[in-house]
Amino acid sequence: MNWNIWIRQFHRWVSILFTLVVMSIFIMLGLGKKPAEWVYLLPLAPLFLLTFTGLYMFALPYVARRRAGRG
Repeated sequence: MNWNIWIRQFHRWVSILFTLVVMSIFIMLGLGKKPAEWVYLLPLAPLFLLTFTGLYMFALPYVARRRAGRG
């Protein structure tokens, strides 16, 4: 599989995981249950991964344009 395709697929699945974690926190708060303090830190791990994969995908067109200009 192409590296770019793998990064894009990974970004999609991690974004789904991030959304589910955040939604579950809001649902717990809506039901009146106060989750443990560490639960609020759970979205940070997927968000950290989303930042790097998103920056990679953001830079792809610029890098490709620069490489095409050299040839």
